[in-house]
Amino acid sequence: MSRVLVSAAHKSSGKTTISVGLCAALRAQGLTVQPFKKGPDYIDPMWLSQASGRDCFNLDPYLMTPEQIRACFTHHDAQADISIVEGNKGLYDGLALDGSNSNAALAELLELPVVLVLDARGMTRGIAPLILGYQAFDPRIRIVGVILNQLGGARHESKLRAVIEHYTDVAVLGAIAQDSRLALVERHLGLMPNQEFDDAAQHIFMIGQRIAEQVDLAKITQLAASATPLPELSRWMPPVSDIVPVAPSPSVRIGVVRDKAFGFYYPDDMLALQAAGAELVPVDALKDPGLPPLDGLFIGGGFPEVFMSELQANSALRNSIRSVIESGLPVYAECGGLMYLARTLRWKDTVADMVGALPVDVVMHERPVGRGYVTLQVTADAPWASAAGDAPQTLRGHEFHYSSLENMSPDLKFAYRVVRGHGIDGQRDGIVCRNVLASYAHLRSGAGSDWAGRFVDFVQRHKSAGGLPSATSVRTLLVNGQPVTTDVEGYLKNLDEWSEDFARSQAESENLVLTEAHWQVISFLRAYFEEYRVQAQVRAMIRHFSKVWGPELGNNHYLHTLFPMGGPQKQGNRLAGLLKTKGEH
Repeated sequence: MSRVLVSAAHKSSGKTTISVGLCAALRAQGLTVQPFKKGPDYIDPMWLSQASGRDCFNLDPYLMTPEQIRACFTHHDAQADISIVEGNKGLYDGLALDGSNSNAALAELLELPVVLVLDARGMTRGIAPLILGYQAFDPRIRIVGVILNQLGGARHESKLRAVIEHYTDVAVLGAIAQDSRLALVERHLGLMPNQEFDDAAQHIFMIGQRIAEQVDLAKITQLAASATPLPELSRWMPPVSDIVPVAPSPSVRIGVVRDKAFGFYYPDDMLALQAAGAELVPVDALKDPGLPPLDGLFIGGGFPEVFMSELQANSALRNSIRSVIESGLPVYAECGGLMYLARTLRWKDTVADMVGALPVDVVMHERPVGRGYVTLQVTADAPWASAAGDAPQTLRGHEFHYSSLENMSPDLKFAYRVVRGHGIDGQRDGIVCRNVLASYAHLRSGAGSDWAGRFVDFVQRHKSAGGLPSATSVRTLLVNGQPVTTDVEGYLKNLDEWSEDFARSQAESENLVLTEAHWQVISFLRAYFEEYRVQAQVRAMIRHFSKVWGPELGNNHYLHTLFPMGGPQKQGNRLAGLLKTKGEH
Protein backbone atom coordinates (compact mmCIF):
# COMPACT_ATOMS: atom_id res chain seq x y z
CA MET A 1 0.00 0.00 0.00
CA SER A 2 1.64 3.20 -1.22
CA ARG A 3 0.65 6.11 1.02
CA VAL A 4 1.80 9.43 2.42
CA LEU A 5 0.55 12.10 4.84
CA VAL A 6 0.86 15.73 3.74
CA SER A 7 1.09 17.79 6.93
CA ALA A 8 2.57 21.12 8.03
CA ALA A 9 4.07 23.02 10.91
CA HIS A 10 0.92 25.09 11.28
CA LYS A 11 -2.36 25.79 9.54
CA SER A 12 -2.49 27.96 6.42
CA SER A 13 0.87 26.65 5.24
CA GLY A 14 -0.52 25.69 1.84
CA LYS A 15 -0.96 21.95 2.38
CA THR A 16 -4.44 21.89 0.80
CA THR A 17 -3.23 23.49 -2.42
CA ILE A 18 -0.23 21.16 -2.50
CA SER A 19 -2.36 18.09 -1.74
CA VAL A 20 -4.80 19.04 -4.51
CA GLY A 21 -1.88 19.60 -6.85
CA LEU A 22 -0.30 16.25 -5.98
CA CYS A 23 -3.58 14.45 -6.62
CA ALA A 24 -4.01 16.17 -9.98
CA ALA A 25 -0.37 15.72 -11.03
CA LEU A 26 -0.18 12.03 -10.08
CA ARG A 27 -3.53 11.37 -11.73
CA ALA A 28 -2.21 13.02 -14.90
CA GLN A 29 0.61 10.46 -14.83
CA GLY A 30 -1.97 7.69 -15.04
CA LEU A 31 -2.01 6.70 -11.36
CA THR A 32 -5.19 5.92 -9.45
CA VAL A 33 -5.03 8.36 -6.54
CA GLN A 34 -7.16 7.88 -3.42
CA PRO A 35 -7.50 11.04 -1.29
CA PHE A 36 -8.24 11.19 2.42
CA LYS A 37 -8.68 14.16 4.76
CA LYS A 38 -7.90 14.13 8.45
CA GLY A 39 -10.59 15.60 10.70
CA PRO A 40 -14.07 17.01 10.09
CA ASP A 41 -14.16 18.87 6.81
CA TYR A 42 -16.28 19.09 3.68
CA ILE A 43 -14.66 21.68 1.44
CA ASP A 44 -11.06 20.39 1.24
CA PRO A 45 -12.37 16.90 0.37
CA MET A 46 -14.50 18.38 -2.42
CA TRP A 47 -11.37 19.83 -4.05
CA LEU A 48 -9.39 16.64 -3.43
CA SER A 49 -12.19 14.54 -4.93
CA GLN A 50 -12.29 16.59 -8.11
CA ALA A 51 -8.50 16.57 -8.41
CA SER A 52 -8.25 12.79 -8.00
CA GLY A 53 -11.51 11.75 -9.65
CA ARG A 54 -12.37 9.66 -6.57
CA ASP A 55 -14.41 10.31 -3.43
CA CYS A 56 -12.32 11.67 -0.57
CA PHE A 57 -12.94 9.99 2.79
CA ASN A 58 -12.44 11.66 6.18
CA LEU A 59 -10.32 10.02 8.87
CA ASP A 60 -11.28 11.53 12.21
CA PRO A 61 -9.69 10.25 15.46
CA TYR A 62 -12.30 12.11 17.55
CA LEU A 63 -15.36 10.76 15.75
CA MET A 64 -14.01 7.35 14.75
CA THR A 65 -12.37 4.51 16.65
CA PRO A 66 -8.92 3.34 15.55
CA GLU A 67 -10.62 0.23 14.16
CA GLN A 68 -12.98 2.30 12.04
CA ILE A 69 -10.13 4.46 10.75
CA ARG A 70 -7.99 1.44 9.85
CA ALA A 71 -10.89 -0.30 8.12
CA CYS A 72 -11.97 2.78 6.15
CA PHE A 73 -8.44 3.57 5.04
CA THR A 74 -7.46 0.02 4.13
CA HIS A 75 -10.65 -0.64 2.16
CA HIS A 76 -10.28 2.39 -0.10
CA ASP A 77 -6.48 2.41 -0.25
CA ALA A 78 -6.52 -1.13 -1.64
CA GLN A 79 -8.31 0.13 -4.75
CA ALA A 80 -5.66 2.74 -5.65
CA ASP A 81 -2.04 3.04 -6.71
CA ILE A 82 -1.28 5.69 -4.09
CA SER A 83 -3.15 7.34 -1.23
CA ILE A 84 -2.70 11.00 -0.34
CA VAL A 85 -3.82 11.91 3.19
CA GLU A 86 -4.12 15.63 3.85
CA GLY A 87 -3.74 16.61 7.48
CA ASN A 88 -5.45 19.45 9.29
CA LYS A 89 -3.70 22.21 11.22
CA GLY A 90 -0.12 21.29 12.21
CA LEU A 91 1.46 17.86 12.46
CA TYR A 92 1.29 17.72 16.26
CA ASP A 93 -1.86 19.80 16.75
CA GLY A 94 -5.02 18.26 18.18
CA LEU A 95 -7.55 18.46 20.99
CA ALA A 96 -5.83 16.13 23.43
CA LEU A 97 -2.80 17.15 25.48
CA ASP A 98 -1.20 13.79 24.76
CA GLY A 99 -1.69 14.23 21.01
CA SER A 100 -3.89 11.14 20.74
CA ASN A 101 -6.07 12.77 18.06
CA SER A 102 -3.34 14.71 16.27
CA ASN A 103 -2.11 14.28 12.72
CA ALA A 104 0.96 12.58 14.15
CA ALA A 105 -1.26 10.04 15.93
CA LEU A 106 -2.98 9.28 12.62
CA ALA A 107 0.44 8.89 10.95
CA GLU A 108 1.47 6.42 13.66
CA LEU A 109 -1.80 4.46 13.45
CA LEU A 110 -1.61 4.05 9.68
CA GLU A 111 2.23 4.05 9.52
CA LEU A 112 2.15 6.97 7.09
CA PRO A 113 5.40 8.55 5.84
CA VAL A 114 5.05 12.29 6.47
CA VAL A 115 5.78 15.07 4.01
CA LEU A 116 6.00 18.37 5.88
CA VAL A 117 4.88 21.53 4.09
CA LEU A 118 6.75 24.56 5.42
CA ASP A 119 5.73 28.15 4.75
CA ALA A 120 9.24 29.52 4.32
CA ARG A 121 8.44 33.22 4.06
CA GLY A 122 11.05 35.18 6.02
CA MET A 123 13.06 32.06 6.93
CA THR A 124 16.63 31.02 6.14
CA ARG A 125 18.85 29.34 8.77
CA GLY A 126 15.96 29.15 11.23
CA ILE A 127 14.33 26.43 9.19
CA ALA A 128 16.87 23.87 10.45
CA PRO A 129 15.89 23.91 14.17
CA LEU A 130 12.25 23.83 13.12
CA ILE A 131 12.77 20.60 11.16
CA LEU A 132 15.05 19.10 13.81
CA GLY A 133 12.51 19.90 16.51
CA TYR A 134 9.70 18.24 14.58
CA GLN A 135 11.85 15.14 14.10
CA ALA A 136 12.91 14.96 17.75
CA PHE A 137 9.51 15.68 19.30
CA ASP A 138 8.23 12.21 18.45
CA PRO A 139 10.82 9.82 16.99
CA ARG A 140 8.06 7.37 16.06
CA ILE A 141 6.91 9.75 13.32
CA ARG A 142 8.78 9.24 10.07
CA ILE A 143 9.23 12.62 8.37
CA VAL A 144 10.55 11.63 4.95
CA GLY A 145 10.83 15.06 3.37
CA VAL A 146 9.76 18.68 3.25
CA ILE A 147 8.14 20.84 0.60
CA LEU A 148 9.18 24.46 0.86
CA ASN A 149 6.31 26.81 0.09
CA GLN A 150 5.94 30.53 -0.60
CA LEU A 151 9.57 31.01 -1.65
CA GLY A 152 10.77 34.48 -2.55
CA GLY A 153 12.90 33.39 -5.50
CA ALA A 154 15.82 31.23 -6.64
CA ARG A 155 18.26 32.81 -4.17
CA HIS A 156 15.89 32.16 -1.26
CA GLU A 157 15.48 28.56 -2.37
CA SER A 158 19.23 27.92 -2.66
CA LYS A 159 19.86 29.26 0.86
CA LEU A 160 17.16 27.05 2.35
CA ARG A 161 18.38 23.97 0.50
CA ALA A 162 21.93 24.58 1.72
CA VAL A 163 20.80 24.98 5.34
CA ILE A 164 18.60 21.88 5.28
CA GLU A 165 21.29 19.76 3.62
CA HIS A 166 23.96 20.92 6.10
CA TYR A 167 22.00 20.54 9.36
CA THR A 168 19.44 17.79 8.70
CA ASP A 169 19.00 14.48 6.94
CA VAL A 170 15.59 15.42 5.51
CA ALA A 171 15.12 15.52 1.75
CA VAL A 172 13.74 18.63 0.05
CA LEU A 173 10.98 17.20 -2.14
CA GLY A 174 9.83 20.47 -3.64
CA ALA A 175 10.27 24.21 -3.65
CA ILE A 176 7.24 26.28 -4.61
CA ALA A 177 7.53 29.95 -5.40
CA GLN A 178 5.01 32.52 -4.25
CA ASP A 179 2.24 32.46 -6.85
CA SER A 180 -1.15 34.06 -6.30
CA ARG A 181 -2.60 31.90 -9.09
CA LEU A 182 -2.26 28.81 -6.88
CA ALA A 183 -4.48 30.22 -4.14
CA LEU A 184 -7.85 28.64 -3.38
CA VAL A 185 -10.37 31.38 -2.63
CA GLU A 186 -11.42 31.73 1.01
CA ARG A 187 -14.42 33.32 2.72
CA HIS A 188 -16.14 33.30 6.12
CA LEU A 189 -16.21 29.49 6.56
CA GLY A 190 -12.84 28.73 4.95
CA LEU A 191 -12.25 27.71 1.35
CA MET A 192 -14.90 28.30 -1.28
CA PRO A 193 -16.31 24.96 -2.51
CA ASN A 194 -15.16 23.84 -5.94
CA GLN A 195 -18.77 23.44 -7.10
CA GLU A 196 -19.17 27.23 -7.01
CA PHE A 197 -16.34 27.71 -9.52
CA ASP A 198 -17.30 27.52 -13.16
CA ASP A 199 -13.64 26.87 -13.99
CA ALA A 200 -12.74 24.59 -11.06
CA ALA A 201 -11.47 21.83 -13.35
CA GLN A 202 -9.20 24.24 -15.20
CA HIS A 203 -7.94 25.73 -11.93
CA ILE A 204 -7.12 22.27 -10.57
CA PHE A 205 -5.37 21.36 -13.83
CA MET A 206 -3.22 24.49 -13.54
CA ILE A 207 -2.34 23.72 -9.91
CA GLY A 208 -1.40 20.18 -10.90
CA GLN A 209 0.92 21.52 -13.61
CA ARG A 210 2.62 23.97 -11.24
CA ILE A 211 3.12 21.29 -8.57
CA ALA A 212 4.51 18.85 -11.16
CA GLU A 213 7.03 21.48 -12.25
CA GLN A 214 8.24 22.30 -8.72
CA VAL A 215 7.88 19.02 -6.78
CA ASP A 216 9.81 15.77 -7.26
CA LEU A 217 6.83 13.49 -7.95
CA ALA A 218 9.03 10.46 -8.60
CA LYS A 219 10.68 10.83 -5.18
CA ILE A 220 7.32 11.27 -3.45
CA THR A 221 5.90 8.12 -5.06
CA GLN A 222 9.09 6.26 -4.10
CA LEU A 223 8.80 7.37 -0.47
CA ALA A 224 5.08 6.60 -0.41
CA ALA A 225 5.85 3.08 -1.66
CA SER A 226 8.34 2.63 1.17
CA ALA A 227 5.54 2.66 3.76
CA THR A 228 5.48 -0.41 5.98
CA PRO A 229 2.69 -2.82 4.94
CA LEU A 230 -0.25 -2.63 7.32
CA PRO A 231 -1.23 -5.83 9.13
CA GLU A 232 -4.23 -7.83 8.01
CA LEU A 233 -7.52 -6.50 9.30
CA SER A 234 -9.13 -9.82 10.21
CA ARG A 235 -9.52 -8.63 13.80
CA TRP A 236 -10.97 -5.27 12.80
CA MET A 237 -14.67 -4.70 12.17
CA PRO A 238 -15.02 -2.43 9.10
CA PRO A 239 -17.84 0.11 8.90
CA VAL A 240 -20.87 -1.46 7.26
CA SER A 241 -21.02 1.33 4.69
CA ASP A 242 -17.55 0.43 3.44
CA ILE A 243 -18.03 -3.30 2.82
CA VAL A 244 -21.74 -3.98 2.27
CA PRO A 245 -22.80 -3.63 -1.38
CA VAL A 246 -25.65 -1.37 -2.36
CA ALA A 247 -29.01 -3.05 -1.88
CA PRO A 248 -30.02 -4.45 -5.30
CA SER A 249 -33.63 -3.39 -4.84
CA PRO A 250 -33.90 -0.10 -2.92
CA SER A 251 -36.99 0.03 -0.74
CA VAL A 252 -37.31 3.83 -0.39
CA ARG A 253 -36.54 6.91 -2.46
CA ILE A 254 -34.68 9.60 -0.52
CA GLY A 255 -34.06 12.97 -2.12
CA VAL A 256 -30.65 14.58 -1.54
CA VAL A 257 -30.54 18.36 -2.06
CA ARG A 258 -27.21 18.88 -3.80
CA ASP A 259 -26.29 22.05 -5.69
CA LYS A 260 -24.18 25.18 -5.27
CA ALA A 261 -26.01 26.12 -2.06
CA PHE A 262 -25.91 22.67 -0.44
CA GLY A 263 -22.88 20.46 -0.91
CA PHE A 264 -21.71 19.25 2.51
CA TYR A 265 -22.07 15.47 2.35
CA TYR A 266 -19.74 12.69 3.49
CA PRO A 267 -19.40 9.98 0.81
CA ASP A 268 -19.52 7.22 3.43
CA ASP A 269 -22.91 8.58 4.55
CA MET A 270 -24.15 8.30 0.96
CA LEU A 271 -22.86 4.71 0.82
CA ALA A 272 -24.53 3.95 4.16
CA LEU A 273 -27.88 5.30 2.96
CA GLN A 274 -27.69 3.12 -0.13
CA ALA A 275 -26.55 0.08 1.84
CA ALA A 276 -29.56 0.54 4.13
CA GLY A 277 -31.93 0.35 1.16
CA ALA A 278 -32.27 3.92 -0.14
CA GLU A 279 -32.32 5.06 -3.73
CA LEU A 280 -30.76 8.53 -3.72
CA VAL A 281 -32.60 11.06 -5.88
CA PRO A 282 -30.81 14.38 -6.65
CA VAL A 283 -32.68 17.62 -5.95
CA ASP A 284 -31.49 21.10 -7.01
CA ALA A 285 -32.86 23.78 -4.67
CA LEU A 286 -31.88 26.54 -7.08
CA LYS A 287 -33.46 25.18 -10.26
CA ASP A 288 -35.95 22.36 -9.67
CA PRO A 289 -39.57 23.57 -9.72
CA GLY A 290 -40.81 20.83 -7.41
CA LEU A 291 -39.93 17.61 -5.66
CA PRO A 292 -40.22 14.31 -7.50
CA PRO A 293 -42.12 11.51 -5.70
CA LEU A 294 -40.07 10.76 -2.57
CA ASP A 295 -40.31 8.76 0.64
CA GLY A 296 -37.81 10.96 2.51
CA LEU A 297 -35.52 13.98 2.10
CA PHE A 298 -31.97 14.79 3.24
CA ILE A 299 -30.74 18.41 3.14
CA GLY A 300 -27.09 18.73 4.09
CA GLY A 301 -25.03 21.75 4.98
CA GLY A 302 -23.73 24.44 2.68
CA PHE A 303 -23.98 28.17 2.10
CA PRO A 304 -27.67 29.10 1.81
CA GLU A 305 -26.79 32.66 2.87
CA VAL A 306 -24.66 33.10 -0.27
CA PHE A 307 -27.54 31.96 -2.49
CA MET A 308 -30.43 33.32 -0.45
CA SER A 309 -31.86 35.39 -3.30
CA GLU A 310 -31.83 32.42 -5.68
CA LEU A 311 -33.38 30.15 -3.04
CA GLN A 312 -36.09 32.72 -2.38
CA ALA A 313 -36.75 33.10 -6.11
CA ASN A 314 -37.50 29.40 -6.46
CA SER A 315 -40.79 29.67 -4.60
CA ALA A 316 -42.22 26.68 -6.46
CA LEU A 317 -39.76 24.29 -4.85
CA ARG A 318 -40.02 25.96 -1.45
CA ASN A 319 -43.79 25.56 -1.56
CA SER A 320 -43.43 21.95 -2.67
CA ILE A 321 -41.09 21.12 0.22
CA ARG A 322 -43.28 22.87 2.78
CA SER A 323 -46.32 21.02 1.46
CA VAL A 324 -44.81 17.54 1.74
CA ILE A 325 -43.40 18.31 5.18
CA GLU A 326 -46.85 19.37 6.34
CA SER A 327 -48.12 16.09 4.90
CA GLY A 328 -45.61 14.16 7.01
CA LEU A 329 -42.58 13.52 4.78
CA PRO A 330 -39.58 12.33 6.87
CA VAL A 331 -36.78 14.89 6.54
CA TYR A 332 -33.28 15.10 7.97
CA ALA A 333 -31.51 18.48 7.72
CA GLU A 334 -28.07 19.55 8.92
CA CYS A 335 -26.96 23.16 9.49
CA GLY A 336 -27.53 24.80 6.08
CA GLY A 337 -30.49 22.49 5.62
CA LEU A 338 -31.95 23.70 8.92
CA MET A 339 -31.51 27.30 7.77
CA TYR A 340 -33.30 26.56 4.49
CA LEU A 341 -36.30 25.05 6.29
CA ALA A 342 -36.74 28.13 8.50
CA ARG A 343 -39.18 30.98 7.82
CA THR A 344 -36.60 33.59 6.89
CA LEU A 345 -32.86 34.05 6.58
CA ARG A 346 -31.25 37.40 7.38
CA TRP A 347 -27.68 38.28 6.39
CA LYS A 348 -26.44 41.86 6.80
CA ASP A 349 -29.28 44.09 5.54
CA THR A 350 -31.06 41.47 3.47
CA VAL A 351 -33.90 39.18 4.53
CA ALA A 352 -35.08 36.32 2.30
CA ASP A 353 -38.00 33.94 2.61
CA MET A 354 -37.05 30.31 3.07
CA VAL A 355 -39.24 27.16 3.10
CA GLY A 356 -41.17 28.12 6.24
CA ALA A 357 -41.52 24.55 7.53
CA LEU A 358 -39.87 25.33 10.88
CA PRO A 359 -41.20 28.06 13.22
CA VAL A 360 -37.86 29.87 13.49
CA ASP A 361 -35.99 32.71 11.78
CA VAL A 362 -32.26 32.60 11.00
CA VAL A 363 -29.80 35.46 11.36
CA MET A 364 -26.16 35.43 10.22
CA HIS A 365 -23.37 36.87 12.40
CA GLU A 366 -19.87 38.14 11.69
CA ARG A 367 -18.21 35.58 13.96
CA PRO A 368 -18.82 31.85 14.50
CA VAL A 369 -21.62 30.94 16.89
CA GLY A 370 -20.80 27.24 17.10
CA ARG A 371 -17.49 25.78 16.01
CA GLY A 372 -15.81 22.45 16.71
CA TYR A 373 -16.73 19.00 17.93
CA VAL A 374 -20.01 18.34 19.70
CA THR A 375 -21.29 15.68 22.05
CA LEU A 376 -25.04 15.15 22.13
CA GLN A 377 -27.32 13.29 24.52
CA VAL A 378 -30.31 11.78 22.73
CA THR A 379 -33.68 12.79 24.21
CA ALA A 380 -37.01 10.97 24.25
CA ASP A 381 -38.24 13.30 21.48
CA ALA A 382 -35.69 12.05 18.94
CA PRO A 383 -37.80 10.52 16.15
CA TRP A 384 -35.34 7.76 15.27
CA ALA A 385 -34.35 6.72 18.81
CA SER A 386 -36.00 3.31 18.52
CA ALA A 387 -35.66 2.92 14.76
CA ALA A 388 -32.80 0.44 14.90
CA GLY A 389 -33.29 -1.06 18.33
CA ASP A 390 -30.26 -0.18 20.43
CA ALA A 391 -29.73 3.39 19.25
CA PRO A 392 -26.72 5.09 20.85
CA GLN A 393 -27.64 7.44 23.67
CA THR A 394 -24.60 9.65 23.20
CA LEU A 395 -23.55 10.92 19.79
CA ARG A 396 -20.44 12.73 18.59
CA GLY A 397 -20.40 15.14 15.68
CA HIS A 398 -19.17 18.57 14.72
CA GLU A 399 -20.60 22.02 14.02
CA PHE A 400 -19.45 25.15 12.22
CA HIS A 401 -22.07 27.86 11.87
CA TYR A 402 -22.18 31.63 11.85
CA SER A 403 -25.93 31.74 12.29
CA SER A 404 -28.37 31.52 15.18
CA LEU A 405 -32.13 31.15 15.48
CA GLU A 406 -34.61 33.80 16.55
CA ASN A 407 -38.35 33.93 17.25
CA MET A 408 -38.46 30.23 18.05
CA SER A 409 -41.84 28.75 18.89
CA PRO A 410 -41.98 27.90 22.62
CA ASP A 411 -43.57 24.57 21.76
CA LEU A 412 -40.55 23.22 19.87
CA LYS A 413 -39.19 19.81 20.78
CA PHE A 414 -35.53 18.85 20.54
CA ALA A 415 -33.80 15.56 19.73
CA TYR A 416 -30.57 16.34 21.57
CA ARG A 417 -29.25 17.80 24.79
CA VAL A 418 -25.89 19.45 24.14
CA VAL A 419 -23.09 18.10 26.35
CA ARG A 420 -20.27 19.70 24.38
CA GLY A 421 -20.67 22.46 21.79
CA HIS A 422 -23.30 25.10 21.16
CA GLY A 423 -26.05 23.63 19.02
CA ILE A 424 -29.08 25.87 18.80
CA ASP A 425 -28.88 27.65 22.14
CA GLY A 426 -25.98 26.13 24.05
CA GLN A 427 -28.21 23.52 25.64
CA ARG A 428 -30.33 21.97 22.89
CA ASP A 429 -30.02 20.92 19.27
CA GLY A 430 -32.04 18.95 16.75
CA ILE A 431 -35.43 20.60 16.21
CA VAL A 432 -38.17 17.99 15.93
CA CYS A 433 -41.20 19.22 13.98
CA ARG A 434 -43.64 16.76 12.43
CA ASN A 435 -41.32 14.16 10.86
CA VAL A 436 -38.42 16.61 10.50
CA LEU A 437 -35.18 16.46 12.47
CA ALA A 438 -33.08 19.57 11.79
CA SER A 439 -29.88 20.34 13.69
CA TYR A 440 -26.71 22.39 13.55
CA ALA A 441 -24.71 19.24 14.30
CA HIS A 442 -23.17 17.24 11.48
CA LEU A 443 -23.14 13.50 12.15
CA ARG A 444 -21.23 10.71 10.41
CA SER A 445 -22.92 7.36 10.08
CA GLY A 446 -19.61 5.54 9.87
CA ALA A 447 -18.39 7.24 13.04
CA GLY A 448 -20.79 5.48 15.39
CA SER A 449 -24.06 7.39 15.08
CA ASP A 450 -25.52 5.11 12.36
CA TRP A 451 -27.86 7.98 11.52
CA ALA A 452 -28.15 6.82 7.90
CA GLY A 453 -29.42 3.36 8.80
CA ARG A 454 -31.79 4.71 11.43
CA PHE A 455 -33.14 7.39 9.10
CA VAL A 456 -33.78 4.88 6.30
CA ASP A 457 -35.51 2.59 8.80
CA PHE A 458 -37.69 5.51 9.95
CA VAL A 459 -38.57 6.33 6.33
CA GLN A 460 -39.37 2.68 5.61
CA ARG A 461 -41.66 2.41 8.63
CA HIS A 462 -43.42 5.63 7.68
CA LYS A 463 -43.89 4.38 4.13
CA SER A 464 -45.23 1.03 5.36
CA ALA A 465 -47.69 2.84 7.58
CA GLY A 466 -49.27 4.57 4.61
CA GLY A 467 -46.71 7.18 3.65
CA LEU A 468 -47.85 10.45 2.18
CA PRO A 469 -51.18 11.28 0.62
CA SER A 470 -51.43 11.97 -3.09
CA ALA A 471 -50.19 15.51 -2.48
CA THR A 472 -46.63 14.19 -2.92
CA SER A 473 -47.16 13.57 -6.62
CA VAL A 474 -49.46 16.48 -7.49
CA ARG A 475 -49.85 20.14 -6.69
CA THR A 476 -52.63 22.64 -7.17
CA LEU A 477 -52.21 25.91 -9.03
CA LEU A 478 -54.85 28.62 -8.70
CA VAL A 479 -55.82 30.06 -12.08
CA ASN A 480 -58.33 32.92 -11.81
CA GLY A 481 -59.26 31.56 -8.40
CA GLN A 482 -59.91 28.04 -9.70
CA PRO A 483 -57.69 25.06 -8.83
CA VAL A 484 -55.80 23.41 -11.67
CA THR A 485 -53.87 20.19 -11.00
CA THR A 486 -50.25 19.70 -12.07
CA ASP A 487 -47.60 17.19 -11.09
CA VAL A 488 -44.91 18.28 -8.63
CA GLU A 489 -42.79 19.70 -11.46
CA GLY A 490 -45.62 21.88 -12.77
CA TYR A 491 -46.73 19.84 -15.79
CA LEU A 492 -50.50 19.81 -16.37
CA LYS A 493 -52.28 16.61 -15.44
CA ASN A 494 -55.02 17.41 -17.95
CA LEU A 495 -53.59 19.13 -21.04
CA ASP A 496 -57.03 20.39 -22.03
CA GLU A 497 -56.95 22.75 -19.05
CA TRP A 498 -54.20 24.88 -20.58
CA SER A 499 -54.90 28.56 -21.13
CA GLU A 500 -52.87 31.73 -21.33
CA ASP A 501 -54.04 32.47 -17.81
CA PHE A 502 -52.55 29.13 -16.71
CA ALA A 503 -49.22 30.15 -18.26
CA ARG A 504 -49.37 33.48 -16.41
CA SER A 505 -50.18 31.80 -13.08
CA GLN A 506 -47.48 29.18 -13.59
CA ALA A 507 -44.91 31.84 -14.47
CA GLU A 508 -45.87 33.86 -11.39
CA SER A 509 -45.35 30.79 -9.19
CA GLU A 510 -41.87 30.49 -10.69
CA ASN A 511 -41.07 34.21 -10.30
CA LEU A 512 -40.89 34.64 -14.07
CA VAL A 513 -42.20 37.81 -15.76
CA LEU A 514 -43.58 36.85 -19.18
CA THR A 515 -42.46 39.05 -22.07
CA GLU A 516 -43.36 39.06 -25.75
CA ALA A 517 -40.36 36.77 -26.37
CA HIS A 518 -41.73 34.25 -23.86
CA TRP A 519 -45.12 34.24 -25.56
CA GLN A 520 -43.50 33.70 -28.95
CA VAL A 521 -41.71 30.64 -27.60
CA ILE A 522 -44.88 29.33 -25.96
CA SER A 523 -46.83 29.79 -29.20
CA PHE A 524 -44.11 28.03 -31.18
CA LEU A 525 -44.04 25.07 -28.77
CA ARG A 526 -47.80 24.61 -28.92
CA ALA A 527 -47.92 24.95 -32.71
CA TYR A 528 -45.02 22.52 -33.14
CA PHE A 529 -46.77 19.94 -30.96
CA GLU A 530 -50.06 20.37 -32.84
CA GLU A 531 -48.32 19.77 -36.14
CA TYR A 532 -45.92 16.95 -35.27
CA ARG A 533 -47.51 15.50 -32.08
CA VAL A 534 -44.13 15.58 -30.33
CA GLN A 535 -42.46 18.25 -28.26
CA ALA A 536 -39.92 20.48 -29.96
CA GLN A 537 -36.30 19.80 -29.07
CA VAL A 538 -34.03 22.75 -28.32
CA ARG A 539 -32.28 22.45 -31.67
CA ALA A 540 -35.63 22.89 -33.45
CA MET A 541 -36.28 25.99 -31.35
CA ILE A 542 -32.87 27.41 -32.22
CA ARG A 543 -33.41 26.85 -35.95
CA HIS A 544 -36.76 28.61 -35.78
CA PHE A 545 -35.82 31.61 -33.64
CA SER A 546 -32.48 32.22 -35.33
CA LYS A 547 -34.60 33.06 -38.39
CA VAL A 548 -37.16 35.10 -36.41
CA TRP A 549 -34.84 36.98 -34.03
CA GLY A 550 -31.49 36.65 -35.78
CA PRO A 551 -28.43 34.68 -34.55
CA GLU A 552 -27.67 37.10 -31.67
CA LEU A 553 -30.88 36.11 -29.87
CA GLY A 554 -31.90 32.92 -31.62
CA ASN A 555 -29.42 30.73 -29.76
CA ASN A 556 -29.24 28.30 -26.85
CA HIS A 557 -27.80 30.85 -24.41
CA TYR A 558 -30.57 33.39 -24.92
CA LEU A 559 -33.28 30.73 -24.70
CA HIS A 560 -31.88 29.57 -21.35
CA THR A 561 -31.81 33.19 -20.21
CA LEU A 562 -35.52 33.42 -21.01
CA PHE A 563 -36.28 30.18 -19.16
CA PRO A 564 -33.87 29.94 -16.20
CA MET A 565 -35.79 27.25 -14.27
CA GLY A 566 -35.10 24.10 -16.24
CA GLY A 567 -34.32 25.71 -19.58
CA PRO A 568 -36.48 26.14 -22.69
CA GLN A 569 -37.14 22.43 -23.05
CA LYS A 570 -38.48 22.05 -19.50
CA GLN A 571 -39.81 25.40 -18.31
CA GLY A 572 -41.03 26.31 -21.80
CA ASN A 573 -43.02 23.08 -22.11
CA ARG A 574 -44.52 23.54 -18.64
CA LEU A 575 -45.72 27.04 -19.47
CA ALA A 576 -47.03 25.84 -22.84
CA GLY A 577 -49.07 23.13 -21.16
CA LEU A 578 -47.22 20.23 -22.80
CA LEU A 579 -45.91 16.95 -21.42
CA LYS A 580 -42.29 16.26 -20.58
CA THR A 581 -40.05 15.65 -23.54
CA LYS A 582 -38.54 12.20 -23.84
CA GLY A 583 -35.45 11.86 -21.68
CA GLU A 584 -36.32 14.63 -19.20
CA HIS A 585 -35.56 13.84 -15.58
